[in-house]
Amino acid sequence: MSHQYWATLVELIRTPFQHLQLIWGIVPLYFALLLNEMTSPKASYRTAIQTGFSFLWAGAQWIYPYFRPHQIGGPRLELDEMLPINLLVTFLVLALGATALVSGIRRKYPKYGAFLGHTRFSNYFMIAIYPMQAHYLPWTWDRLIAIAAFALPTWLVLHFGLMPIRNRK
Repeated sequence: MSHQYWATLVELIRTPFQHLQLIWGIVPLYFALLLNEMTSPKASYRTAIQTGFSFLWAGAQWIYPYFRPHQIGGPRLELDEMLPINLLVTFLVLALGATALVSGIRRKYPKYGAFLGHTRFSNYFMIAIYPMQAHYLPWTWDRLIAIAAFALPTWLVLHFGLMPIRNRK
């Protein structure tokens, strides 16, 4: 059973690198993941800015293919082809990203929004769902379970593996 989910996670991680057009969107998320993991685990406005940028980048990459050029009035957003789950996730990510970025810049969180400064590991989820959001793989329960099942082991590897780099002064 765990072998099946491991293979599913490997498929999710490998897929963006098999399609040249996805590399532009995924590589910055990997850099952001490493950057976030090398910062302090404490919530800060800096981490909120980092998270906001990552979320906005991912959301922009997912919504960009739905802008269609028109002769009159410039490009128009056509969401007819976007599945409801992709639409929901994209707009949720864009909203959280904008809120985190603005909160970090203003140095003030909205009421109950302090969690935006605690999102060091959120790039793992952006990376894992990227091929599904980019319509290269369909959303399935197996993929969602694989992402959730390997979240803690991935976090442990990143947390302890990057600890020597993180604790440098």
